[in-house]
Amino acid sequence: MKLLLDTHIWVWGRLEPHRVTASVAKAIEDPENELWLSPLSIWELSNLVARGRVALDRGVEDWVATAMSKVPLREAPVTYEVALETHRMQLPHRDPVDRFLVATARVFDLTLVTADARLLGVKGLRVLPNR
Repeated sequence: MKLLLDTHIWVWGRLEPHRVTASVAKAIEDPENELWLSPLSIWELSNLVARGRVALDRGVEDWVATAMSKVPLREAPVTYEVALETHRMQLPHRDPVDRFLVATARVFDLTLVTADARLLGVKGLRVLPNR
């Protein structure tokens, strides 16, 4: 299975692993599964740190480098097709990162791993719910 980690799942896995359910942890740890991360998740984390909503034990660049070295992740590129897909969908909110994550999952045929209840019912999106 090809899993696209929502930003909070990626961050929780490193900072608060108790928030990741057993089924999601098992899927993430399964070597048969491919783990994908959007560069927008790194951008979102940087913004959360800058606003004081997430605390890291070191600078963002160092934290991300360490996190990336611990778990092999494929980069989910932001392509022209992904950008166009953001306008082909209906989401229950306007969060731009969520729009790109959903579009990325659709374009690259990925399953989005998320706890975001607003994304769990999106049509045309495969999800692995963290609940």
